[in-house]
Amino acid sequence: MRIVTSALALVLMLSVPFVAQTKRVTGSDEQRTASRFESLRKSPPEMLAFVRAMPKGGDLHMHLTGAIYAESFVQWAALNDYCYNVKTLILAKPPCDTTDLNTIKNAAANPALYRQLIDAWSMRNWQYSGQSGHDHFFDAFLKFGLATRDQTGGMLAQVAARAARGNVLYLEVMLTPDSGAASDIGTDVGWNGNAADTLSRLKSKGIANAVSTGVKNLQNAEAEKNRLLKCGTSEADVGCAVTIRYIAQVPRADTPERVFAQMVAGFEWSSAPNSKVVAVNLVQPEDWIVPMQDFVLHMSMLSYLRSIYPRAHITLHAGELAPGIVPPEGLTYHIRSSVLIGGAERIGHGVSVMNEKDPYDLLSELARRKVMIEICLTSNDIILGIKGANHPLATYIKYGVPVALATDDEGVSRSEMSQEYLRAALEQNLGYLQLKKMARTSLQYAFLPGASLWSDADRFTPVNSCAQDLQKRAVISERCKQFLASSEKAKLQWHLEEDFAKFESSERQVR
Repeated sequence: MRIVTSALALVLMLSVPFVAQTKRVTGSDEQRTASRFESLRKSPPEMLAFVRAMPKGGDLHMHLTGAIYAESFVQWAALNDYCYNVKTLILAKPPCDTTDLNTIKNAAANPALYRQLIDAWSMRNWQYSGQSGHDHFFDAFLKFGLATRDQTGGMLAQVAARAARGNVLYLEVMLTPDSGAASDIGTDVGWNGNAADTLSRLKSKGIANAVSTGVKNLQNAEAEKNRLLKCGTSEADVGCAVTIRYIAQVPRADTPERVFAQMVAGFEWSSAPNSKVVAVNLVQPEDWIVPMQDFVLHMSMLSYLRSIYPRAHITLHAGELAPGIVPPEGLTYHIRSSVLIGGAERIGHGVSVMNEKDPYDLLSELARRKVMIEICLTSNDIILGIKGANHPLATYIKYGVPVALATDDEGVSRSEMSQEYLRAALEQNLGYLQLKKMARTSLQYAFLPGASLWSDADRFTPVNSCAQDLQKRAVISERCKQFLASSEKAKLQWHLEEDFAKFESSERQVR
């Protein structure tokens, strides 16, 4: 009877709202950890230490250039003898002997200049810039962009090391593997409104060469990342253990011919067997004039290419909007169209969901289709001014839409994953069990090959092959070993469960 009662209590615990879950304290390590988490609400510094040590699964929404702190850009710009515009602080190539250009080489020895550069190239002190958060954020990329050239390996090393120290196991990083070579071919081919004909002409013009270039670029960048982190040596950085996959980004503010060509390259990469490029995404501000005017066109392009490349995954920025940024009618269809027409399996941001036409029907559709929302709390606050009760995170949870936290542009935003978890706890009032669920959800919806560890991803019921093993843990059965060996996703999920068991056990010792 006691066993039956305990099992029933566990089922009920997992089905009640997250706010109530933290009140049901039992003798398990998980529940003691949840209780301790609640005891820290009046001490944000202690809660930060708690969430920093907490396992976090994956970060599925990270722009590589935006993930780097401005201090690194200053260093790289100085090493390359770049110039900066004394009025705009935009980087430029040498020579630096004109009226408006000065060398950045000695910036580290000039405290005033150094402060100016960090503030201009990130969201530090943006409130005093005279700009909105939105404009200051996106303008920063224009200013430091040159410093990212030939630094992909170094940037990967930084994000991997930071992720590992924040107990993040997995990253899906957005970048352009071919540095835009496919877009240039698109310019030569043009766009006549016929997707099939344009695809044929792109192939005849050698877009396969741009795809090959992208593959080689990624291989070189990973080799450099491994060198910097000393992977495979006795001095290997913890970042070497972080699994990284890539999302091919397509600049949506470009011309139709260039957008379509870059889409094709993205679908080619993410369709190739054993490719580390796992999906396609559209980037650049959703509210800019071209993305707004060509939104439906872009969705139709994606729909066509999805039929040609069915193996490819799609995740899309959609609903990164707020009232006043675009006219009201511009808020009413982006998320729905991204899913129903563009074929998005995940949505990045989704902030404007309640402004969409028939939002409750849309929420039901997202839950039914299991379209996960990549939640970027810091980004949504500093760019859109949306936070706290005005953020739809609680609404997504209420209506059963899968959600997971992400960093977006942690370097420019001066954040990292632990800060996102802290915001979720303090501003969204999420408890430990809900945060744990979001960490698990991040790996469940990662674009990794193989079957999931969970037969029911809502309740996290393990597959039969490993059900007993997750309870005992001491010895893994041969059947479970074979299952884990057959699935990259399940193997990483198992790793996360082991990390949670260790973390919750260690919390038992905290007084």
